[in-house]
Amino acid sequence: MSGAQEQLEIKFRLTDGIDIGPKNFPVATSVATLKENIISQWPKDKQNGPRTAKDIKLIYAGRILENNKTVGDCRSPLCDVPGGVATMHVVVQPPPPEKGKKLDSDPKQNKCGCVIL
Repeated sequence: MSGAQEQLEIKFRLTDGIDIGPKNFPVATSVATLKENIISQWPKDKQNGPRTAKDIKLIYAGRILENNKTVGDCRSPLCDVPGGVATMHVVVQPPPPEKGKKLDSDPKQNKCGCVIL
């Protein structure tokens, strides 16, 4: 058995087309670790970035990747190009607000008014 661990080169494509990476990851890296890496490398000038790994969904080969899976588990023979870069799409979805909290701080916000001249 060789001392070198198999690596996969991955870049992360944000919804606006900006890429993070590419960077090499061992195939034993978990999807949760990939998400933490994305948070640490998130462009500082972009607003509404993810705060936690739960805010991120990673999509590869048409599948949403689960946190407990590894990079090796998620590989698709159809998408693997020898010596190529795997592109994973990043979707930021903030968690829904807590049930007990009200979103509307301004009571006038839900009212509608018409003016006829």
